Amino acid sequence: MILITGGMGFIGLHTARKFLDAGQSVVLTYHNTRREPDIIKDEIGKRVFPEQVDVIDGARLNEIAGSHKVDSIVHLVAPGFGTPSVMEDYRTNLMGLLNVLDLSERLGVRRLTLASSSQTYLGLPEGPYREDAFLPIDSRNATEAFKKAFEILGFHFADRTKIDIRAFRVRGVWGPLYYSMVNIPSRVCHAAVKGTEADFTGVPGGVPYEDDETDFCYVKDLAQGIVQLHMAENLTQRCYNLGSGETVHHKRLINAVREIVPDAKISMQPGSNPRPGPKNPVLDLSKSREDLGYAPEYKVERGVAEYIDWLKTHPQ
Repeated sequence: MILITGGMGFIGLHTARKFLDAGQSVVLTYHNTRREPDIIKDEIGKRVFPEQVDVIDGARLNEIAGSHKVDSIVHLVAPGFGTPSVMEDYRTNLMGLLNVLDLSERLGVRRLTLASSSQTYLGLPEGPYREDAFLPIDSRNATEAFKKAFEILGFHFADRTKIDIRAFRVRGVWGPLYYSMVNIPSRVCHAAVKGTEADFTGVPGGVPYEDDETDFCYVKDLAQGIVQLHMAENLTQRCYNLGSGETVHHKRLINAVREIVPDAKISMQPGSNPRPGPKNPVLDLSKSREDLGYAPEYKVERGVAEYIDWLKTHPQ
């Protein structure tokens, strides 16, 4: 049985579906919000077992793992956007990690897989970003800080306990069931379906520029990569990139949306952002392809078409 902390979140639900497709059963934890979308609904009580828990409650985590005979863990829990205080960030991230590490040793799990982030590459001047890059020690945001800490502490724990711990770094995840509306693909797809102007309020740097680029990873590709990493044997490294494998200009994203919704209202600034930024900010997938067989299937055009079609019948 596989325990997925944060399993009823956006990434967790898609990852659960991919584990089910691979013949596995899963325990999905949630803190406040229980979701039962179509992709897992028919399996609840059969191969999907939801459990409410706060990851800072180690005793409850142990109880859940024992009752379900958990033998491996995927740790996806992260504080939501707009966390009220720095101490809440620290409690959820560090106490949650400590409890999951402790549980992994108690159970003698086959593998613990940790969610990291491409935010760890911030400060590097140019991609493609490789897993063996030397990373800056300073951090510009909470995600960058805590994910670096997860990797350092997790791998040190592995060295001392011999628990098999791996991590994945992901960038720009988007697609069905995304709720926070932080990333740009979700904002433009939602606006297109609703017939409203795309709202970029709160985007760092203000309204995006058409020629800026990033690595957008469709959530189904990410979920498949997580399953491949968690189940793989004979891995050659501890951390793997999971992304789309290509940089996408915002203009290409806009064109993909307008191919489906011709009158979509999307206004971005022309040209490129004058502020200096990294060149070619894409994740290098060579090790993931070689070791995991990871092969992203969703170009941005396919993802946009599927996401918009889903939003038409699943309004959010």
